[in-house]
Amino acid sequence: MKKQSLLKASLVLGIAGILARFLGLFFRWPLIMLIGDEGVGYYQMSYPLYMFFVAMASGVPVAISKMISERRVKGDIQGVFEIVKESTILMMFLGIGTTLILFIFAKPIIKFVQWDMKSYYALLGISFAPFVISIMTIYRGFFQGLQNMTPSGMSQILEQIGRVIIGVGLAILLLPKGIEYAAGGAAFGAAAGGTIGATYLYEKYKKVKKQMWNKKIKSNPEILTSILKIALPISIGTTVGTIMSLIDSILVPQKLLQAGLTSEGATILYAQLTGKANVITNIPLTLSMALGTSLIPIIAENYVMNRKRDLESKVQLSLKLSMLIAMPCTLGLFFLAGPIMKLIFPGKYDGIEIMRYMSLAVPFIIITQTTTSIMQGIGHYIRPIINLFIGCIVKVILTFILVSMPNINIYGAVIASISAYFIATILNIISLKRRLHLKLDIFQGFIKPIVASLVMITGVVAAYLFLFNKTSSNGSSCLAAIFLGIIIYIALILLLKVFSIDEIKSKIIKN
Repeated sequence: MKKQSLLKASLVLGIAGILARFLGLFFRWPLIMLIGDEGVGYYQMSYPLYMFFVAMASGVPVAISKMISERRVKGDIQGVFEIVKESTILMMFLGIGTTLILFIFAKPIIKFVQWDMKSYYALLGISFAPFVISIMTIYRGFFQGLQNMTPSGMSQILEQIGRVIIGVGLAILLLPKGIEYAAGGAAFGAAAGGTIGATYLYEKYKKVKKQMWNKKIKSNPEILTSILKIALPISIGTTVGTIMSLIDSILVPQKLLQAGLTSEGATILYAQLTGKANVITNIPLTLSMALGTSLIPIIAENYVMNRKRDLESKVQLSLKLSMLIAMPCTLGLFFLAGPIMKLIFPGKYDGIEIMRYMSLAVPFIIITQTTTSIMQGIGHYIRPIINLFIGCIVKVILTFILVSMPNINIYGAVIASISAYFIATILNIISLKRRLHLKLDIFQGFIKPIVASLVMITGVVAAYLFLFNKTSSNGSSCLAAIFLGIIIYIALILLLKVFSIDEIKSKIIKN
């Protein structure tokens, strides 16, 4: 199977991820229209807890990706499929265990974190997903290790299609029983979509296995040990990252009550933060996650083959791509917060200011994700965990203090998130420079993307205001302004020579 270059692999996953995110908006949009912010709040309370349990197993696909990339470059094809076999056994136990914990202990969990008991049905609905998702991640890790991101990208799209159709369908069917039942039906969509995505990946895997190694695979306990050595620190790191969302789900509703809001009011504000603002700001993060996923096996291959020049060039390129993604998205979400919210949630666009300020966290999250992937690729797993854990401590302290203040309330959670990721970003960059003795190209990798983004957003805002004054149509004005912004931004990247012709040939087109 032919390998894909860093940019091509990132684009494949990025485009698939964005399509999946937009399909996710088609999931959230009817949900908000059907059950409102309160119902979405019940759904969102269960979701971070599910993501926390999934994060516990997330190190396995990263370990698979890294180990397969290293074995393939050495010509050890048998070892590639031994990795898949041992990881399947491990993920079966983790997936079944996670599903049983969420299903059996749903009510005690809700009582412990002091959620509204109406979130029970959402937690039950989502409890079936971890088993399905954990199996699917094995095959995603396999194809990512082969540096072919197309199957992973297609599985994301199929997963979201299934989630939208089945999740929204169940929400409509169960709505007459109450919004809490509808939220539970919507939550079950995650398991349904995961089943479709996993089936597609398994069929693709069988075809590739037949081509590469059509023999019986023996058990190899040593490989399982190697998987665990790599996966455990990554899982801990991902779990620490997921704790950011879990902190919001536990602390924010409680502290909003202390700020003087009613239970319903607290649930609504929480839904606006996590069900609207975070969903929209997460769209650009899809590109950075695709970059990180593509980066790990490529960095690992260059590192294990001791290609120092190639390794440094890939690191510089990945940081530059991160800034090229982060800056225009941040400025676009900040200055067009109102038009974008009104476009996506017509008539239900409360939470504009929450999204506006939440967008300021985007560049710090993206740089944190990218630098973490680089350090994982070179085998340094613990340091990014410690850095993110320090960020989590800051988030807990600020959330605890600020959200309970009546004049700050939900914006305290936004300030806490921005501060946490800012600290994690700074610490990760310091760690990366120490590990690789890397001198960052600040002008090329940071200053030029910022300048291009500032000029772009000036044109975008001017275009939106002009078109809106002429047409009075928010939707067409917003879409036209965004499209114009893309054209301006691409032109500025070329004009400012953010990428040289030689760099495009040597670092982007080639692996």
